Amino acid sequence: MKKPETPSAELRPKLVGQRIKRTEDPRLLTGAGRYVDDMTPPGTLHVALRRSDQPHARIAGIDVGEAFSIPGVVAIFDATDIEGDLKPAIPTSKMKNYYATPIWPLARGKVRYVGEPVVAVLAESRYAAEDALEHISIKYEPLPFAIRQVDAVADDAPLLHDEAGTNVIISREFARGDVDKAITDAPVTVKGVFRMTRKTAVSMENRSYLAEWDRRRLALTLHSSTNIPGIIRDVLAGCLDLPGNRMRVVAPDVGGSFGGKGSLYHEEMLVCVLARKLGRPVKYVADRLEDLSATSQAFDELMEAELALDHDGKLIGLRADVIGDIGAYSIYPWTGALEPVQVVSFLPGPYRLEHYRGRIRGVLTPKPPTGPYRGVGRPSSTFAMERLIEMAARKIGMDPVEIRRRNLVTAEEFPYRTGSGIIWDKSAFQECLQGAVDLADYPALVRERDKARQEGRWVGIGLSSYAELTGIGSRISVAPGMPINTGTETSSIRIDATGAITAAFGISSHGQGLETTLAQVIADEMGCKMHDIEVQHGDSSLVPMSSGTFASRSAVIAGGAATMSARVVKAKVLKAAAYLMEVPVDDLEASDGIVRARSSNASMTFKEVAHAVYSQMGRIPRELREDLVASETYDPYLGTACSSTHLVMVEIDPQTFGVTIKRYVVAEDCGRIINPMIVDGQVHGAVAQGIGAALLEELVYDEKGQFLTASLADYLVPVATNVPDIGIVHIEAELPNNIGGFRGMGEGGTIGAPAAIANAVSDALSPLGIEIDTLPATPERIFRLVEAARSGGGVV
Repeated sequence: MKKPETPSAELRPKLVGQRIKRTEDPRLLTGAGRYVDDMTPPGTLHVALRRSDQPHARIAGIDVGEAFSIPGVVAIFDATDIEGDLKPAIPTSKMKNYYATPIWPLARGKVRYVGEPVVAVLAESRYAAEDALEHISIKYEPLPFAIRQVDAVADDAPLLHDEAGTNVIISREFARGDVDKAITDAPVTVKGVFRMTRKTAVSMENRSYLAEWDRRRLALTLHSSTNIPGIIRDVLAGCLDLPGNRMRVVAPDVGGSFGGKGSLYHEEMLVCVLARKLGRPVKYVADRLEDLSATSQAFDELMEAELALDHDGKLIGLRADVIGDIGAYSIYPWTGALEPVQVVSFLPGPYRLEHYRGRIRGVLTPKPPTGPYRGVGRPSSTFAMERLIEMAARKIGMDPVEIRRRNLVTAEEFPYRTGSGIIWDKSAFQECLQGAVDLADYPALVRERDKARQEGRWVGIGLSSYAELTGIGSRISVAPGMPINTGTETSSIRIDATGAITAAFGISSHGQGLETTLAQVIADEMGCKMHDIEVQHGDSSLVPMSSGTFASRSAVIAGGAATMSARVVKAKVLKAAAYLMEVPVDDLEASDGIVRARSSNASMTFKEVAHAVYSQMGRIPRELREDLVASETYDPYLGTACSSTHLVMVEIDPQTFGVTIKRYVVAEDCGRIINPMIVDGQVHGAVAQGIGAALLEELVYDEKGQFLTASLADYLVPVATNVPDIGIVHIEAELPNNIGGFRGMGEGGTIGAPAAIANAVSDALSPLGIEIDTLPATPERIFRLVEAARSGGGVV
């Protein structure tokens, strides 16, 4: 025992809430990160894929020609060569009116989109494999198809999956009240047909996979650039008929995902089955063309919506019909319902609205599958709803801020159930609106805009307010009946004999700084030193079941699990220390890795306690000694709302029709903030992505089903000059009723930014009578709108 040399626990500041530098950054910024492409075990075979150049066709024949003459080529496979080596992945669901398309590593019988993998070449180098592809020819018999969702939903449209009997593989409806009567009787209505075109994630690191077969253990290890290693382990174990302890999936450092790496891919299945078949490591790394043409895509929702209100701006009713273009397959595990169902679920937003009906149809088209993308459904729903709010304000002559203030759910109304059934527990809806208005000095912005208009400039102001569910627990995650659990998270924490602390999780960070934030939570709960904690994640073998990192869940659910486990371990530390120090356990406190007695100067370090527990047999009686370990699983059951208001000012160049963002402000409520620096970084990054969706990014397919934006010269992403300084105000209203009081916030910028920018561009062009109904609002689109307005053709 020794006298304390540091301040007491009461005087030492908590780590949660501090701007602590990310502990991941030293390795990532100095080139010491380890990504899948950094791994090449001895004997590795490299895969190159011959992909379909047809949108829909029967495979009539494959001729490998002189491919085997290329030095280093080892094997060539098509679907028939691996037919009996695995079972397909089926993205099942209990939802009504849903068909789950089976997923195989290579196209079987026919192809359904340009970019679908058909033939795999394995060689000693990627160069040799690529060279061999040039010798392979595939004979196709073209089949009819409908490339646009509005055509694919027709009863007589050509079928992409004959066994489904329809292209519409998911349909749902959410309703409350009598919306048709409400709209018919309403004094004011506004309506529109809105569309957010197809996007893709464009992570810095392309998708990468390395599979290794262990002949001794008859076990398979997949290193994957995924953010859901536990889910991938579980599905591949089933497909390959392996027990979970012989199927391991490891996500090392991952260079971004934004949802694009959050699903099962053909190539993951392929490298695993081939590694087992050949007994050698098999590696695949996508190039940028493959990433753009074959990574899951997002949005592409056609939303016909109508809003009713009275002359005082009170919202009365909302109805919408949505056709979601889900691509050629229902993606595993999220199903084809992921994007379109969330559009109509979240369409009412944070507003008080009695009458509602939202209908969706998810339709198959010959394009890559749509899957998770930062915000999932909510960027589209927020775009449609916020455009309607802005149009309504203009129609009745009300300020856009005021109409939102009158209709946003207030603190007294929580918990509030929306027309689609979502429950907002509590969040700062009104406070975020006011926070953005105050930070931006909205009255001054309005004066600046009006002065610019008098000078003939095209300047506009736009707002968007939204709410989302984060940290979703079991009650909601089980509703779609998917084959996975996304509502819980497990944390295993142990202190070893040296006093070092290891915390293992099922989450998988791909840029969120979770190694830092979770260590902050654990250090505060346990009273240990943060640098004594190692956070392990991204490995399916760490905990019995793991979902991964998506849907703004990790701070809420993993933070909750970390808190629970830390409390159990701390109790064991204090119990052992109480015996060793001969004081009541209630007299002890822990801070900065030291256990102290309040009634005396007695103290012990965590290291001393651990050494006594594990190494000094006899110091603690056997019946009182416990290993300093705990594993706890947290289930928040429902989840919690996160909300924000975005406010932006733009100017449009009348010569180039390019949009410049002059001012951007975000007011957000993410509950108790673990690390404000990381939160700000998440906001900045998400807003940058939202700017891309609003002004730049669009995947284009022509009428023949061919992919036209196959490089970063054609698919434009934001660069530094597109992204303005972003003002951020954190609103900490009443904390949610979950462990820690955290809310998720990783997706908010992509949800709020497109709608706010669309409203600002519409405001700038309002003197011409132009409304923005399609994103991105590219210079070409704006030019055509202006030309149509000037020629008297009206809004197009």
